Amino acid sequence: MSDLRSPLEVRDRVEDLLGDSGGVLRLEPAFVARDFLPPGRRLGLPEERYDVGERGAVCERWLASTTRADNRVGPEDEGLSAVVTDEERLLLRDAVAAAPDLVMGSAYAASHPAGLGRLAKLFDYAFRLPYHVHPPQEYASLVGANAKDEAYHFLPGVDPGGHPESFLGVHPWVARPGSRDVLLPYLVDWDSDLILRHSRAELQVPGEGFLIPSGVLHAPGTALTLELQEDSDVLAMFQALNGGRIISKDLLYKDVRREDRDEHGERFPLRFVDWETNGDPLFYESHHLSPQPTGARFETAAETWVFYGTPKFSGKRLVVDPGGSVELTEPGVYSVFVWSGSGTFAGHEVRGGEPGLDELLVSHDAATRPHRVANTGHDQLMLFSLFGPDLHADLPPAGVG
Repeated sequence: MSDLRSPLEVRDRVEDLLGDSGGVLRLEPAFVARDFLPPGRRLGLPEERYDVGERGAVCERWLASTTRADNRVGPEDEGLSAVVTDEERLLLRDAVAAAPDLVMGSAYAASHPAGLGRLAKLFDYAFRLPYHVHPPQEYASLVGANAKDEAYHFLPGVDPGGHPESFLGVHPWVARPGSRDVLLPYLVDWDSDLILRHSRAELQVPGEGFLIPSGVLHAPGTALTLELQEDSDVLAMFQALNGGRIISKDLLYKDVRREDRDEHGERFPLRFVDWETNGDPLFYESHHLSPQPTGARFETAAETWVFYGTPKFSGKRLVVDPGGSVELTEPGVYSVFVWSGSGTFAGHEVRGGEPGLDELLVSHDAATRPHRVANTGHDQLMLFSLFGPDLHADLPPAGVG
């Protein structure tokens, strides 16, 4: 947690930091361990830092995060981003809570009292993630949580791993009334990965992605993935065997109330499944994300939407040629993740592949006034701008048509 003692002290510190930095905060990397799969080891850490004992291994990095990772064991601040500062440690969560108007702008903070409202992350696994579902808001609310709509962008120029394909939804016949109980025996027996026979796999193509609403069953593949999602860490695991071992069945009930588990058992998590969406024969056509033009015209850069199709979050990819520069203006607070290349962003040095130099938070005041991005290196500068709910209107719809 932050080492400052009161919200007023935190607010004063945030005001000073924003004033000194032109409204842009540099963020420390927030690495997250998981204990159900081995890591893909593509997050730029020294080899010895991936394995963290009973916590498992570092498999994710959370970006501009105000969300704590909901792990079985781990430090109190796991998943929470911290502001780079020479003085007291300051969590971004505490900065937003103490000075929402300074970070988010007064009007947006008033209409979005929960904070930034989105979570971005890199996930990096050696095996495909197990088939699981995120409960829709109706059921997430029962455990005091947010739903978890999410979207993926598969990053280029890196080893895609052994299984770069994702299982998404179910075969249409499974979703028909009267057929849905076909999944129940796998949850009861909890001894295999054969539940995947009832789903369809799609290739993870670098530079593309998918929009996955809450209620959709999915098993993401091994491609290194930039994910943008609602501010939540809820799930119900539906696949027992993965990566050569049986996952704890407790993860099936991770976000199920004790009384619902006692009364309904394995049937209750099946309520999380949006059968109509899962069984849509045009699921790919409706949920695939390919880069779409933003309408901005730059001589030395290209900007595209890569996260869209929902008002809950959005994101752009900006590619700047060597020696080029562009001037940006955005409608509100956002975060930046630099994937490759080197340059400056609103006067701050940035460099892809170097945690500590690749992540920024741009406050409302800085975002809404012109700020320049320049490529000072010999390779293309590629970065992603990530936005929370309701900041961009007129987003393109998800899908290929």
